[in-house]
Amino acid sequence: VLRKCAPLLHPAMPGLSVIVPTYNEVDNIRPLCERLFKSLKDAGIEPAELVVMDDESKGSAQTEKIVNELAKEGHNIRGHFRKKAEGRGLSSAVMLGFDKAKYPVMLCMDADLQHEPESVPAVADPVLKGRAEFSVGSRNVAGGGVGFEWSFLRRVISFVATSLALGVSSSTDPMSGFFCTTKEVYARGRERCNGIGWKVGLEIAARCKAKPLEDVPITFKDREAGESKLTQKETIQYVEQLVHLYCDRYGAAPFFGSIVFLVLFGLFVLYSILSSVVGR
Repeated sequence: VLRKCAPLLHPAMPGLSVIVPTYNEVDNIRPLCERLFKSLKDAGIEPAELVVMDDESKGSAQTEKIVNELAKEGHNIRGHFRKKAEGRGLSSAVMLGFDKAKYPVMLCMDADLQHEPESVPAVADPVLKGRAEFSVGSRNVAGGGVGFEWSFLRRVISFVATSLALGVSSSTDPMSGFFCTTKEVYARGRERCNGIGWKVGLEIAARCKAKPLEDVPITFKDREAGESKLTQKETIQYVEQLVHLYCDRYGAAPFFGSIVFLVLFGLFVLYSILSSVVGR
């Protein structure tokens, strides 16, 4: 029996640029690079590059040194080391990295190894093969999950934050920073993307109206080195980001805007309280 295959959006695309925003991630650069290129080689994904987008920190000089060493060892890695005066922030770093990407397919992942380099081929596959315009590494689909002990309160925080984005994202894990798209899709909404904030995957997928979007199961690992913490400022920026995305999607009518604001504000209060309790 012959089965119909889903039509491809475009032929398979050669070349993958992996963009990694960093801020004092000295201990993670080498293992990330070595594991990434091994997994890409094993999967037969070539050519490929790793672009480190570093915001100035006490570790920047050492990060640059490690990137240069890895390049001399034969890895296709390069870095952009941004001074504070040039700008800072995760979203703007990723967007600048996408602007600088060499290849037509671009993937973003964290530098802290919570996104496993071994998962990159699977997350990139739907876009590389032309099945989707956007793919997301998701904890919330069959086969995905969290690879460390997550308290009940942290699960509630994640649920609330994810629920806030239901109206502007079809992903089961819109908060994920592990995602893949193409230069063509990115160019569609690049000028409208906001570089302020920290959920850049959500921003790009929504502003660029990426369809279809495919979730890929991943295991979200515990951070191997360094530390991260969700601040009150970032929480506020997330809610502001959502308000803009909802208005962009549905229009900025005063009545609708008021409803959106009240709902998001109420959920934001709950989110903030829970975040403070857990101390993320």
